Amino acid sequence: MPYEVQGVVARGKGKPVTLETIHVPDPGPGEAVVNVQACGVCHTDLHYREGGINDDFPFLLGHEAAGVVEAVGAGVTDVAPGDYVILNWRAVCGECRACLRGRPWYCFNTHNATQKMTLADGTVLSPALGIGAFVEKTLVASGQCTKVDPAARPAVAGLLGCGVMAGLGAAINTGGVTRGDSVAVIGCGGVGDAAILGSSVAGAGTIIAVDVDDQKLEWARGFGATHTVNSRTTDPVEAIRELTGGNGADVVIEAVGRPETYKQAFYARDLAGTVVLVGVPTPEMQLELPLLDVFGRGGSLKSSWYGDCLPSRDFPMLIGLYLQGRLNLEGFVSETISIDQVEDAFAKMERGEVLRSVVEFPAAAV
Repeated sequence: MPYEVQGVVARGKGKPVTLETIHVPDPGPGEAVVNVQACGVCHTDLHYREGGINDDFPFLLGHEAAGVVEAVGAGVTDVAPGDYVILNWRAVCGECRACLRGRPWYCFNTHNATQKMTLADGTVLSPALGIGAFVEKTLVASGQCTKVDPAARPAVAGLLGCGVMAGLGAAINTGGVTRGDSVAVIGCGGVGDAAILGSSVAGAGTIIAVDVDDQKLEWARGFGATHTVNSRTTDPVEAIRELTGGNGADVVIEAVGRPETYKQAFYARDLAGTVVLVGVPTPEMQLELPLLDVFGRGGSLKSSWYGDCLPSRDFPMLIGLYLQGRLNLEGFVSETISIDQVEDAFAKMERGEVLRSVVEFPAAAV
């Protein structure tokens, strides 16, 4: 029997979200229905509400989620009912040229559930990042479910589903941060702080946090930043160079997604250093750099998609580090809220009052 549940919907650009009845079909071949236990309120969800992703309204929001598999469709062998999972939005296909080259984190044919969730009147919903998890139950492709240790609290585990994984992976996977490196992170929201945490876990010696908000810089210290720079009052390029012996950082991670801050990252790196863009720009943004500088400084300019993660590899490993007390994922959870408080959480996010508000469903309360 199909499921009838409550979920958070964005019906139009800039309109407040609403709590509505959602129809979730039984899982078909290759699909799974998951009982959502917790879901983080990510800036990407706000982008969807504001029409910054596309205009396929109405959207079923939410995507940073953990929960328990309720049912699976025909042919599903990778997960089973009762499995505790983190949802991911890049279920690799295993067949495209990236997968066949042994680089599945670059999969060019990731997939989602084939069937659609709908409103009570039959209107088809667009699930955020192919997940849609501000809802009691959601339908996903089975490959979007990654089994992890059930000892991990859902409110914490779910954050690996998007922003925290993006930042950790930008440092560890894309940037290749290693022992003794100097790292600068520009933009200290959830993604930037995760990049700082990832750099710290990887053994970076100097970790410089850059932001315009002193509160965010203080949070960054809690994740391992050794130095902070308020770029509202201090030239961040000069400050980063000064803190790295006049050279610039080995790895600079741009977690804002703007041309101005990308240029700062470009010029704040050491010769032959690496710039990683993990902040998401908007379609109209343009970047202009002297080509001679691109050539003359050498090194690497990289973009990080979802932290270049492979969920089946990275999620269990990172949850293991968290359960060992070696990865401060708890620090990202500013508050837990109920499903009817998502609009308020967006306002807090815009005011910079929280790193993550996390929706907890009653069955997940601990």
